[in-house]
Amino acid sequence: MVALDLAQNTLDGLMVGSSYALLAIGFTLIFGVMRRLNLAYGPTIMAGVYLGTAAFISLGAPILVVLAIVILGASLVGLYVERLCFRPFGEGARTASMVASFALWMQIEEAAMHLLPRHMNPFPALVASAPLEIGPLMLRADHLVMLAATLLIAGAATYLLARTKLGLAIRAVIDQPRAAAIVGIDVERVMMLTFVLASAIGGIAGFLIAATDAQVTAMIGMWATTKGLVAMMLGGLGSVKGAIAGGLLLGVLEAHAQWFLGPQVRDMVAWGLLFVLLAFWPGGLMGAKALDRTMAVGRRV
Repeated sequence: MVALDLAQNTLDGLMVGSSYALLAIGFTLIFGVMRRLNLAYGPTIMAGVYLGTAAFISLGAPILVVLAIVILGASLVGLYVERLCFRPFGEGARTASMVASFALWMQIEEAAMHLLPRHMNPFPALVASAPLEIGPLMLRADHLVMLAATLLIAGAATYLLARTKLGLAIRAVIDQPRAAAIVGIDVERVMMLTFVLASAIGGIAGFLIAATDAQVTAMIGMWATTKGLVAMMLGGLGSVKGAIAGGLLLGVLEAHAQWFLGPQVRDMVAWGLLFVLLAFWPGGLMGAKALDRTMAVGRRV
C-alpha cells in the first residue's frame, strides 16, 4: 500500500509540477537575458487569465478563443512591464528594476481585481472526462494534457535557443551583452522579444492551470510568482533544463509532503528544500555550469 501511495503521489506530483516547470521557464528566460528578477511575472499571467475569464463570462467565448486572449493579454502586459521597469534602467540598476516590478505587481493586480471583483470566477474546463486508469494508478486527462504541453513548449524553447538566429542572439546576450552589442546584435530588441516570449509562455501556463481547476481566483498572481521562482531556483538560474527539472521536483515534493505530512506543511517543506539546496549548490541543481560559463566568458572579455 505504501509503495502504491508513493507511485500515485509521484505521478500526481509530476503532472502538477509540469505547470511549475512552465512558470520556471518564463522566469529563466527573463533572468538569463537580463540578470534581473521580474516580480510582476505572476501578475502578468493573472492579467492574461483574467482577460480570458472576462471574455468567457461576458461573451461565452469558446476555450480556444479564451486561450488566444490569455496569451495575447499576458504578452502585452509583459511588454508593458518591460518598457516601464526594465528598459529605462541601466545594467547597474538591478535593484531599481526589481522594486519597480514590485510596484507594477500591485498595479496590475488591482486592475485585474477591478475587472473581475469576485474572489473566484469560473473558467472553461480543459478536459471533461473521467480519470484514466493505468493499472492501480489514476491519471487525470487534463493533467496529462498539461504535461504534454509542457514537454512541447520546453522542446520548442530548446530548439529556438539552439537552432535559430534569435536563439543565437539570446544566448550571446546571456553570455556577454556588451560583446553582443559590439558585433551588431540589437540587445534591446532581443530583451524585448525574450520578455514577450516569456510572458506568452506564462500565459499558456496560466491558462492550463486555470482550465485544470475550471476556476480562477485572485491569488493566481502571487501563486504563479512564488511557484515559478522557487522552481527556477531549485533547478538552476539561467538553465531551461534546470527550470523543467526544478518544476517537476517541486511538484513531486509537494505531493508527497501533502500526503504524508498534511497540506499545512506542504509549502514549508518546499521552502526548506530550497534553503538546503541553495546552501550547498547556490546555482541550483543544473545552474552551476551556466554560472561558471558566464563567469569564464566575462574573464575572457
